[in-house]
Amino acid sequence: MTTETYLQRVYAGFLGMNIGIRLGAPVEPSQWTSERIERFYGDIRSYVKSFKNFAADDDANGPVFFLRALNDTPSTEAFDCSSVAEAWLNYSREGVGMFWWGGYGVSTEHTAYLNLKAGIPAPRSGSMEINGKTLAEQIGGQIFIDTWGFLFPEDCRNAARYARIAASVSHDGEGLEGAAFIAAAIAKAFETEDVDAILDAALAQISASSTYAAVVNAVRDFHAKNPGDWRLCLTYLQQNWGYDRYPGICHIIPNAGVCIMALLYGKTLSRAVEIATMAGWDTDCNAGNVGSILGVAGSLQAVEDHYRAPLNDMLVLSGISGYLNILDIPTYVRQLCALSLRTRGLEVPEGLDRNEGTIDFDFSLPGSIHGFRVSNPNACSLANTGDGLGMRYDRMVRPQSCRLYYKPFYRRSDFDDERYMPVFSPTVYPGQTVSLAYQLEKFSGESVLISAYVRNTTTAELVVFTNEVVYDEEVHELSFVIDPNHPKLKGAMIDEVGLLFEANSPAKNRDFGVLHLQYFRVSGKADYTIAIGMQSKEFASITPFSHNHGAWEVVGKRWMEAMTLDHAEAMTGNYFSKDVSLHSSLILHSGRSALLSLRVQGARRGYYGGFHQGKLGIFKHAGDKMIVLAAVEQLPALETEYEIAFRTEGANLHLEVSGFAPLEAVDGSLAYGMVGFALYERGRVGFGNLQIKEN
Repeated sequence: MTTETYLQRVYAGFLGMNIGIRLGAPVEPSQWTSERIERFYGDIRSYVKSFKNFAADDDANGPVFFLRALNDTPSTEAFDCSSVAEAWLNYSREGVGMFWWGGYGVSTEHTAYLNLKAGIPAPRSGSMEINGKTLAEQIGGQIFIDTWGFLFPEDCRNAARYARIAASVSHDGEGLEGAAFIAAAIAKAFETEDVDAILDAALAQISASSTYAAVVNAVRDFHAKNPGDWRLCLTYLQQNWGYDRYPGICHIIPNAGVCIMALLYGKTLSRAVEIATMAGWDTDCNAGNVGSILGVAGSLQAVEDHYRAPLNDMLVLSGISGYLNILDIPTYVRQLCALSLRTRGLEVPEGLDRNEGTIDFDFSLPGSIHGFRVSNPNACSLANTGDGLGMRYDRMVRPQSCRLYYKPFYRRSDFDDERYMPVFSPTVYPGQTVSLAYQLEKFSGESVLISAYVRNTTTAELVVFTNEVVYDEEVHELSFVIDPNHPKLKGAMIDEVGLLFEANSPAKNRDFGVLHLQYFRVSGKADYTIAIGMQSKEFASITPFSHNHGAWEVVGKRWMEAMTLDHAEAMTGNYFSKDVSLHSSLILHSGRSALLSLRVQGARRGYYGGFHQGKLGIFKHAGDKMIVLAAVEQLPALETEYEIAFRTEGANLHLEVSGFAPLEAVDGSLAYGMVGFALYERGRVGFGNLQIKEN
């Protein structure tokens, strides 16, 4: 298999997974039964609900964030279930997002998380011994596992092995069989579209005496005798393999039956996810799994546009990093394929990988649009042209216009529902350089106006950086720095970056043609301020921060205040920032902990500077420990405003707090991360505007 073939199949599989999730989510149980779904929606052939943007889903969070265990592990030899357990603890905001926090002993994932936090290591954290058979065999064993299958094309054994390792953090017994089966099925799909061959290969990776194997074989036998009516098969499943026989909230066995039924009767990606949705039970989980398998099997030819287009090549997640929660699918697929090659000890071809923390869109994957949008869909439309992104503009006259843009930041108003409470930090900032190339293909018209711009999310005002009157059909390359001192951007976040297209021809010779965007890149050092008075509380967090613990509010126009009994943290910024200088102010109303943070990599890793445990110092958070790197004994004064500056230069950390001598420390164990504020003891603290400059 060539790298390009592999890349396209992973792209199709990841799209298929998210098509299934999006299709199934609106009719997720328990109130939606198969009978009720049929009554209201009949024979489903398209999405049953439209969304401004589809909000985060646990079925997407797990495959992306738990796989980061491989990114965070020094070598594949060191990788084990403890690596995945660390990812669980590090990338989750406790009690919010990521997965269903349904309570200890009720939600398998919540139970496993609390076990890990209490010091019960994986795999005991997900074992029957600790949690009991019912909890260990719920559906989560297979729904977070798709990406492990993508990693090992045509290698069912390793796909199943890694999937078992990952699933053992939270599941056991039939839960592990389901993980191995689904991952192996995905791996086999890289070499065949034959559903029976895929099922045979997956069965070979699980115990022949397992209940999972039994339900697979039972559905296959039923299909062989009744190949034409999937609803008859569903009745058989409901009568013989239903929830009444398998306790818990959402057991894996009935849903495994639905997955096999959908694969056998559906055969194609679209029909399989439709059947998995109409069948009821765990609709988004089942449709997501079969979407992954048949997306890989059929490659991009199997992904129908009426399902693909609404995804818009972007995915919203709900992990702890607001930056990582904005996922560009084509970029992620490249990164996933590069990770696969490295994990398998193979060379990564030049141009495959995309550095995390930068934006580099070339539209080279077939059909990719990298989340670009148009503001005037009546006059303009988007399509991949094979060598770039094409915006067709249809007989426009001045002063008609349209914005062609990438969206680097989201607000509550961009969503229809709350679902898993996603939070966001922008992927584009003042101080960075935007580079792109475009070309007009003119069918009629005289000239158009093209302006490069960004949009202030607080005021919705466009801030224009370049202007061109374009008559020709030549390639135009432009580059501009988003001015950090621009008065219309000071303190606010950016939620659009792109081109403002303005028609400039009269009605007798309307502007008609295609604007071709050849590439789009954002790079360089950020330099910006988060003005607290400009922020809003959305999804129970203050923009643009994600919060882990504590009660956070904007107080007046100057302060973001946190109150906690033990721990409160706010983090923001590019997850991959390296050398950073921070400046803020803080005032302690009670307690003795108030910290500025940088190179924060989640809930378990980061550097902190300020007051903590009776000391003024520089600290490193590593797992459950706060390690002192440099400190002096010093209690902070209450109701006193302190200016605080904290910076990194390579392994060197430097802290300045007004009224005290500077502190220095050296530690090179954390190379990058987010920035923010924290309390690691009981207290109430106000934090002021945060200035961030990457060095």
